Amino acid sequence: MKLLHTSDWHLGHTLYNYDRQYEQQCMLNQIVDIVRSEHPDIFLLCGDVYHTAQPSAAVQRMFADTMSAIHEACPEMNIFVIAGNHDSASKHDIFTTPWRALNVTTAGSVNTDMPDSMIHKADEKCFVIAVPYCHERNMPEHLFKNLLERTKQLNCQNLPVIMCAHTSVSGCDFKGHDPEGETTIGGIDTMDIDEFGDGYDYLALGHIHRPQTLGGSKGLARYSGTPLPVSFDEDYAHSITIVEIERNGCDPTIREIIIDNPLPLVTLPSDGSAPFDKVLLMLESFPDDIDAYIRLNVEIQEFLPHLAREEAIAASATKKCRFCHINITRTNSDTGSASASRMSIGEFKRLTPLEVAERFTTEKGIFMDSELKQLLKETYVSVIEEERK
Repeated sequence: MKLLHTSDWHLGHTLYNYDRQYEQQCMLNQIVDIVRSEHPDIFLLCGDVYHTAQPSAAVQRMFADTMSAIHEACPEMNIFVIAGNHDSASKHDIFTTPWRALNVTTAGSVNTDMPDSMIHKADEKCFVIAVPYCHERNMPEHLFKNLLERTKQLNCQNLPVIMCAHTSVSGCDFKGHDPEGETTIGGIDTMDIDEFGDGYDYLALGHIHRPQTLGGSKGLARYSGTPLPVSFDEDYAHSITIVEIERNGCDPTIREIIIDNPLPLVTLPSDGSAPFDKVLLMLESFPDDIDAYIRLNVEIQEFLPHLAREEAIAASATKKCRFCHINITRTNSDTGSASASRMSIGEFKRLTPLEVAERFTTEKGIFMDSELKQLLKETYVSVIEEERK
């Protein structure tokens, strides 16, 4: 049995106001070609199909056209799509019935009344347990273990058992994500790998963008990662994962297929930072004919030089590359409380809402205890959840 595991397409994502539909479509075309050549039995898309809960009509059409093309590339293949924390659960649930015509099963929300609805027998090939994103406070206790136990009861033929979920697992390599605390990555609290229980032959995960097989999972749990970088900090290869399982209880054979990005995300300098005049020279020396997004890593003591952004725009005006952003690193933080509190717009945008609140209260001489921090975090998550619905 062969499956294709992918996740975190983030369709509709824009990079510093640049539309990314071209490279997103290139990525989708490559995935269709891989399906055509690999001929998998199962296709898993493990959440964050879209970048926002309210994608445009054009973005939704791009996804629908891709699902149709994937089905045509391998009509007998079973396709499973679960919602991620960026997705609207209702958008996935609403179209469950029409998607069946293309052999697509979608899961937008956890059905606590009918947990068996998340267990699917895929044409005598395997069992797929499809668990969409669910916030921690709404997650039924021991959900994954209970689903595996129920699947064991149904699995009279000893078929391979595949579980897919969209969440953060402690100990994973989350490079490219900004941690929002010791146990929160990308807005989702981490869970231990042991909380998934035993009995699956492969655990297909979404949410973390770096592809990796998780330590402590005996090689059974993996993030496929996003096939297209979402941020400049994702400076690693992006791919989809092909998994082959001979039979129930056998270790999976895992391999990656790299996805080519026609518009790479380039940081100057590639390692560390440098004063603005040196970084500007790097930008001026960047090849005219390379189409790429450009971020500048600039070190400063106080402020950027006047009109620095305008100079960067001018330096790239005749090139194919697209200047995006100046990322600031301060070389001297011991300049007194007044200057230490200054920050650029870019630095402010990288702060989480809780960090903004902590900075504000500190400057006002107000102490935030752990209870207040937790309350602020829950309020923020509630707003995000409401938007997602």
